[in-house]
Amino acid sequence: MQNGSGPDPGDTGDAPSDGQAAGQAAAGQAAAQADAGQADGPGVRASLEAIMLVADEPVSEVVIAQVLERPRAEVAVALREMAASYAAEQRGFDLREVAGGWRFYTREECAPVVERFVSDGQEVRLTQAALETLAVVAYRQPVSRARVSAVRGVNCDGVIRTLVLRGLVEEAGTDPETGAILFATTAYFLERLGLPSLGALPELAPFLPDHLDDEPDVGHESTGS
Repeated sequence: MQNGSGPDPGDTGDAPSDGQAAGQAAAGQAAAQADAGQADGPGVRASLEAIMLVADEPVSEVVIAQVLERPRAEVAVALREMAASYAAEQRGFDLREVAGGWRFYTREECAPVVERFVSDGQEVRLTQAALETLAVVAYRQPVSRARVSAVRGVNCDGVIRTLVLRGLVEEAGTDPETGAILFATTAYFLERLGLPSLGALPELAPFLPDHLDDEPDVGHESTGS
């Protein structure tokens, strides 16, 4: 009975499976955790894509892992799988690891199309949102995205990217305290407005409400009408 032919194949298979047990158990646990995460909210890949879409600078794996409450190793594997998938599918964008973080970038092959889009867009009138954002940058430069959004009361990331693409706004260093990227208007902005310098901008203060003075961000919460 002990040496019968029936049990031998099973016994032979069970011996190596003991060596694989840890890996299988870990994989099963990871899958269970992933399923649990998906039951409570979006999956890891969907969450990563959402973060990458709104990131205005490379985001580190550590930060992403903290946000998603997942192991860094799992996040790193998922990011690399996404990057390989996008490249294999020849998407119009890449997921790249640069400057210690990850961010979406348009593919190099698509550069001519993007350039034509931006060039043609120069002739298109700016939206009201773009004009308001441009005015905030012009009068408060150098200014961060967060500050512009605070002044306007809405998220301005997409609008600022549009203004940068159109050559009206550019990066102007970083805030020494927060590290946030600062933005300022360009020479092209002055050229389009026919101004010799920023000093020639019309006085805006009389048309602004009191809470838009030059106090810190908390000012708009504490000042009254």
